[in-house]
Amino acid sequence: MARRCELSGKAVLTGNNVSHAKRRTRRRFLPNLCNVTLQSDALKKHVRLTISANALRSVEHRGGLDAYLLKAGDDELSLKARRLKRQVAKAHEAQAAAS
Repeated sequence: MARRCELSGKAVLTGNNVSHAKRRTRRRFLPNLCNVTLQSDALKKHVRLTISANALRSVEHRGGLDAYLLKAGDDELSLKARRLKRQVAKAHEAQAAAS
């Protein structure tokens, strides 16, 4: 499993540990990933995703998973999230046509 957020695309970064004597050794900066289950209102089902804590706050700020996906760009989303975005968009179109 890749250490990458499925919504924001946040991934592992690399850098240096620097000692007091300025000796540098390589290290990894890992994202704060959480396994969460989010509710999709348009699809009326639960979706399990691995996302960063920052992306979880963004989802809540934008008003839910559907709103986040519709506003997000395809380049930062994972394959699973892009498929979910297409399903949500199709469900919104069907709901608008029915109204």
